[in-house]
Amino acid sequence: MKIVVLGGGESGCGAAYLAQKKGLDVFLSDKGTIKENYRKFLVESGIEFEEGTHDEERLLEADWIIKSPGIPKKAAIMHKIHQKGIRVSSEIEFAAEFTEAKIIAITGSNGKTTTTSLIYHILKNDDLKVGLGGNIGKSFAKQVADENFDYYVLEVSSFQLDDVQNFRPYISLLLNLSQDHLDQYNYNYEEYALAKFRITENQENDNFFIYNKDDEMSQNLLQKLEIKARMIPFSIKEKMREGGYLTNQKMVVRLEDEFAMDISELSLVGNHNVANSLAASIAGKILNIRNESIRHSLMTFQAVEHRLEQVADFGGVKYINDSKATNVNAAYYALESMKQPTVWIVGGVDKGNDYAEIEDLVKKKVKAIVCLGLDNQKIIDFFKDKKELIYSSSSMEKAVDIAHSLAQKGDAVLLSPCCASFDLFENYEDRGNQFKNEVLKIEKAAN
Repeated sequence: MKIVVLGGGESGCGAAYLAQKKGLDVFLSDKGTIKENYRKFLVESGIEFEEGTHDEERLLEADWIIKSPGIPKKAAIMHKIHQKGIRVSSEIEFAAEFTEAKIIAITGSNGKTTTTSLIYHILKNDDLKVGLGGNIGKSFAKQVADENFDYYVLEVSSFQLDDVQNFRPYISLLLNLSQDHLDQYNYNYEEYALAKFRITENQENDNFFIYNKDDEMSQNLLQKLEIKARMIPFSIKEKMREGGYLTNQKMVVRLEDEFAMDISELSLVGNHNVANSLAASIAGKILNIRNESIRHSLMTFQAVEHRLEQVADFGGVKYINDSKATNVNAAYYALESMKQPTVWIVGGVDKGNDYAEIEDLVKKKVKAIVCLGLDNQKIIDFFKDKKELIYSSSSMEKAVDIAHSLAQKGDAVLLSPCCASFDLFENYEDRGNQFKNEVLKIEKAAN
């Protein structure tokens, strides 16, 4: 069988490595430049590869193409591959075919990384043999090749789910839906939402599907879709006979038995994190993890980097890095959790954002807006009649300088961009790290 892997990043290199280890004929192709560490890995592993081009003739001879999630499905090469009828899978789909481990897969528009990391923390704390992968951490495929885990906790994006034929997790979680990546889904919200629901399409009645009862789009689609897995809801608005809910500042999970704890004991703050904690606890209960172990994990979990990460507190001003907020809904959660007047740094590559969703929160919580991007016009036009103080910048240094000059004692400076990072930064991590560096420079100068 001829395997061609498209993309030479973490997932692509891992998939090529697994293919080679399983004795398959594998070739990796990346139209861009492969990073030095991945190039070295491919050379040392003896995997044939090309970069800076696609040998189309060779690609179109493949029996199975493994596509990295960063390659747009509308790319010209993908059109030719689909025309030839070649099977296309994501690394997630490919690697799952080579493991008997139980897979817990998490998707949603927001909170994926936090909830995936939290479930991993719960399983690890209970001494289970567990791997962490997908859109986070090390390549799932490479772990399948080298490790012997009983469980995998995977963060899964809509782009990875687009290329699913047989992927069947033991437990799937759909945390929430909001308008994101619409540029890749014909600006059709339902089309994007249905891509997320593919996480459960191959599940059977001995599997579990955890979903958000408060999420309007999820509820609408559940009326139309036939889900075979056992469905378990969570809600922060209403009580559940079975599932997870919030009542009197206490989170409760009811399955065969009951787990409860005060939300004041959670290490994560904000209503969205109560929802994430409920979803993670349900997964823990399905896997028969003891209540005390779940409680301890929820109390000791450390927040994910670049997600409402407190960077510094000096001059009476808090500096918060939420660079991972790449859509409006994620910024909504960040703004909702702010307790003090906020100087908000926002902007980047717009993905079809509707800022009306956060208009009221911005009026209530934000004292000044600092735009950060190559093209800030859409944000400026939307908020110009709603906020007096709006500034424009095209570098992190300038944005942080402006925000620092505007913030007074008792305020917060929040980077929660609402947008993708690719106009000025390599990725959201690079954006968040630059923010932290600039803030720490100012702190050092102030001291």
